[in-house]
Amino acid sequence: MNALIIDPSDFSPKVLFDPTKNHFEISGESRPENTNKFYVPILQWLEQYQNVLYWEKDKFGQGAARIFEFKLDYFNSTSAKYIMDVLMQLDKMAQDGYDIKAKWYFDKRDEDMKESGEEFSKLLKKLKIEFIEV
Repeated sequence: MNALIIDPSDFSPKVLFDPTKNHFEISGESRPENTNKFYVPILQWLEQYQNVLYWEKDKFGQGAARIFEFKLDYFNSTSAKYIMDVLMQLDKMAQDGYDIKAKWYFDKRDEDMKESGEEFSKLLKKLKIEFIEV
C-alpha cells in the first residue's frame, strides 16, 4: 500500500502514514479552510489500510504494532471532530484485533492539548493513548 504524505501548510498539519516504514504521524497545526476536504482522504486511507492489515494478518500473522503519533500544536473545533474520527477508526482496528497504539504528544505548558487528548481517550473502547510530555 502506498504511503499517505500530506505536506504541512500554515493551516494544516503534516501527515505521514508510511506502512513500509511503520511510521504514522500527524503533526503541526490543524485549522484547514476546508476541514472535510483535508481529513476525508485520511479516513479513506485508514479504511483501505485496515483491509491490508486483514490480508497481512491472514497470510503472515499479526506483525509489529502500528503506532500512530499525534504531535499537534493546535487544532480548531472543526478539526477536533475529524481527529476524533481518526481515533475512532484506529479504535475500530484495535477492536478488530489489530495491534494499534496511539501516542499523544503535548507541550508541558499546554494543559489544553493534554486535556483534549484525555477527553478523546475517554471515548475510545479498546485503543489506549499514551501521553507524552515534551
